[in-house]
Amino acid sequence: MTNQELPDTGVEIRLASRPQGFPTHENFETVEAPVTAPGEGRILVRNVVMSVDPSMRGRMNDTKSYVPPFQLGKALEGGAVGEVIASASPLFQVGQHVLHYGGWREYASVQAERAVPVDPDAAPLNAYLGVLGMPGWTAYVGLFEIAKFKAGDTVFVSGAAGAVGSLAGQLAKLNGAAKVIGSAGSAEKVRHITEDLGFDAAFNYKDGSIREQLAEAAPDGVDVYFDNVGGDHLEAAIDQLNDFGRVAACGAISVYNDTEPAPGPRNLFKIVKKRLSIRGFIVIDHEDLRERFQADVAPLVRDGKIRYTETVLEGLRNAPDALIGQLRGENTGKMLVTI
Repeated sequence: MTNQELPDTGVEIRLASRPQGFPTHENFETVEAPVTAPGEGRILVRNVVMSVDPSMRGRMNDTKSYVPPFQLGKALEGGAVGEVIASASPLFQVGQHVLHYGGWREYASVQAERAVPVDPDAAPLNAYLGVLGMPGWTAYVGLFEIAKFKAGDTVFVSGAAGAVGSLAGQLAKLNGAAKVIGSAGSAEKVRHITEDLGFDAAFNYKDGSIREQLAEAAPDGVDVYFDNVGGDHLEAAIDQLNDFGRVAACGAISVYNDTEPAPGPRNLFKIVKKRLSIRGFIVIDHEDLRERFQADVAPLVRDGKIRYTETVLEGLRNAPDALIGQLRGENTGKMLVTI
């Protein structure tokens, strides 16, 4: 059903070419695409805000991964929240707000069963893409399920000013960590991590040796490393991890734009010597923990015990700038684009 006249066209951002190294504007194409009424079992959503995530860089490559690559000449995809403006499904009514994965466009035709209702009165719509969305869920799964965090652990989080890392550190602190340490790429982000987010210590990885700065911040070693960066951060963490330390390998943004394979950590023998556990994970494999995450974290957000920051660009046409900027570390917290 619909209670309003549908537009004829809407803007969408398509993949024009596959990047070599860092993406450029030439890799994207902005077009006016036709908008049609939803078919049976589908809804038409006017997007309000969309997510930009580092993992989108991997999908720009034509390589096999846990999700299919973006297709040339087709709109990119990602999380978005919007308002249902037409429905051919009994699951949703016009006027409801939903979370779905048809971002990078003004209007998205979505299979109703793949959309999730969200309540704009319970939390801001942006939050469903960040602290209460996939980044928050990722932080929760990585810390508690993958790294098996327990009270009294010393925790190191790389990329700690980002959407995932900022929440991972706060959750560790709220659940009894002995010490939480973060790394970031600017003095302002370091200030934000300690003063706003409540980490015990933080350092700017551009200021000098990561190994030396981490050793100074954690003289008694690290028990859990939440890895968003990989590369030299992982090497430094392996050096500083205590015996039986655990690593949740969430991402490796330091190598996403490399055109040649990066050399691995040079101290992998310490995995054996220290009996370390390093486990990579993809949050979509842990659907069974989504409800528990919402139940545990939503009250903390509501009560102001969890703080979150967003970097928001206005206008869908600026979405390529948002992705390129995020890959260069220009965001603090969750990167979003309002549409």
